[in-house]
Amino acid sequence: MASRDVEGRMETDETSNLISASKVQGTTVYNADGDDIGSIYDVMLEKVGGKVSYAVMSIGGFLGMGADYHPIPWNRLNYDTNLGGYVLKEPVERLKAAPTMSRNFATDPDWEQQNAGWTRRVDEYYGMPI
Repeated sequence: MASRDVEGRMETDETSNLISASKVQGTTVYNADGDDIGSIYDVMLEKVGGKVSYAVMSIGGFLGMGADYHPIPWNRLNYDTNLGGYVLKEPVERLKAAPTMSRNFATDPDWEQQNAGWTRRVDEYYGMPI
């Protein structure tokens, strides 16, 4: 869907097969039963290739306070047009035990300094090929 900004330029945040990261942020994540289990807080992109590697999912809390942030391998999420959100087929108990990040994950020491070990740990937890 396209619209025009105040200066008349075309803005596009979604096409039939593309969506802007800003529109993904805040999208609800559901479990396999259709229950709301959290939302997309942010996405992590490969710097060079541009591929979305992880969705950072916010679980719990209120207005960002007390929430847990979980990196989820992007290919574990499936968009459901009927729900208008992403579905993660992962039991809530397992998800709550998954690796977490601080809210300021961009400067999280584990993410930056131990990137290979951290991503390996996340990928192994979700059974992703390494």
